[in-house]
Amino acid sequence: MRFAVVLMCLFFALPSLAQTTATQPTGTIGIDDSTTTDAAIANRIRDILRELAGYGDVSVSVSSGIVTLQGTTLDTPTAARLTDLVNRVEGVIAIENEVLETTDVVERLNPALARFKARGTQLIAFLPLAAIGLTVFVLIVLLGFFLARLRQPWERLSPNAFIADIYRQILRLVFVIGGLVVALDIIGATALLSGILGAAGIVGLAIGFAVRDTVENFIASIMLSVRQPFRPHDTVEIDGDQGKVIRLTSRATILLSFDGNHIRIPNATVFKSRIINFSRNAERRFSFALSVGPDTDLDKARRLGEATVAALPFVLEAPEASAWIESVDDFGFTLQMAAWINQTDTDIVLARSEAIRLTQAAFDAAGFQPAVPTYRIDQVPRAAKPVDPIADMSAAPQAPAPVQPVTATADKELERIVAQERADLPQGDLLRADGSEE
Repeated sequence: MRFAVVLMCLFFALPSLAQTTATQPTGTIGIDDSTTTDAAIANRIRDILRELAGYGDVSVSVSSGIVTLQGTTLDTPTAARLTDLVNRVEGVIAIENEVLETTDVVERLNPALARFKARGTQLIAFLPLAAIGLTVFVLIVLLGFFLARLRQPWERLSPNAFIADIYRQILRLVFVIGGLVVALDIIGATALLSGILGAAGIVGLAIGFAVRDTVENFIASIMLSVRQPFRPHDTVEIDGDQGKVIRLTSRATILLSFDGNHIRIPNATVFKSRIINFSRNAERRFSFALSVGPDTDLDKARRLGEATVAALPFVLEAPEASAWIESVDDFGFTLQMAAWINQTDTDIVLARSEAIRLTQAAFDAAGFQPAVPTYRIDQVPRAAKPVDPIADMSAAPQAPAPVQPVTATADKELERIVAQERADLPQGDLLRADGSEE
C-alpha cells in the first residue's frame, strides 16, 4: 500500500522536475576583457581629439563602453560636436558629454588674435595680386571713357546729341563691368560678381519704383528726340497749352506762350497728348461767322461775304476763300466765311480781325442787317429793295476804311525771344533743325 502511494507521488512529480530542468541555462558564460576594450576606445578618442583644434582641455574616460567627456571648450557648438564625433568610434555604447564652455578671457581671445594675425598675413601676401587687378580695372575703364569721348562714331550712329550721349553712357557702363569681371578673375573672386550684380539689380529696381515718373519722362525724351513732332520756333498746342517751342530737355518740353510766359510740360505728358503743330505748313486757314436778318437774300449775302474776303490783300488765292450758310437761328441766319493766309508773313489774329471788320462793313453798305432778337410788326409798305451789289462786281461797295496792316510783327518778336532763349543754353536742347520729322 505504501509502495503504491510512493509510485503515485513519483508519477505526478516527474513532469514538474522535467520542466525545471528544461528552463535552466546550459553551458558556460564567457566574460570579455572589458578593461582592454575600454582602454582601446579611450586611446582612440584621445588620439582623435589631439588632431583637432579646440579640444586640448577635454578628458576622456571609458567604463564598460560608456564614454564620459569632461573639460572645457571655447564655445558651446564645439562641445556639442563631440557627441557626434565620439559616437562614430566602434564599441561606444553611450556618451556622457559633460564638456562646458570656458569662461577664461585669455583662452577666448587667443584664437581671435591668431585669426587676425593669419588674415593680416594673407592680406599682405594678397596685395601684389590685388594691385595688378586694380591696375587692369583702371586701364579698361580709362579705355572705355576714351572711346566714349570720341565724336565721330557716335554722331554718325545717333540722330542727335542726346542719343549720342546715351550711347556713350552705355559704352562706359560696359567697360566698367568688363573691367570689374577681369579684375575679379585675376584675384580669383569671380563668385563675388553674382552677388554684386544681384545687389545692383535690387537697388536699381527700388530706385526705378522711386523715380518712376523721372524714368518715364526720360524714355519719352528719347522717343521725342528721335521722331520730332515739332521743331524750335514752331507754334504748337499741347494738352491745351499754346505757344512757341523753345527747347526739348531730358525731362520737359518748354514753350513760350503768346503772353510771354514759360510753359513747362513733362515729356511723358507731351508724348501721350494730342499735339497740334500750327507751323508745319505755312498756309493757315482762319474763319469767322456773321449773322444776318430773316429778310436777307442769303445767296447775295453769301457771295458778297466771299468776294469781300477774297479781295483782301493778305488772303491767298489758293486755296480759295469760301463762304457758306452755317445755321438757321431763331431770329435770322449765320454765315460762315473762311480764307487762307501765309502765317509766315501775316498775323492770323490781325488778319481775322480785319476780315470781320471789312466784311461787316460791306454787309452794312449793302443793307444786310444783323439778326436782332426781337419781334417786329410792319404796318407800312416795305421799302424798295437795295441795289444788287453782286450784279456788277466793279460797283460793289468799297470798305469805309483802308485795310489795316496785318504783318506778323508780334510773331517775329516771339521768335526773337525764343532764339535768345535757345542761345543761352545751346547744349540743353534735344531738337535740331535737320532731325527726322514724325
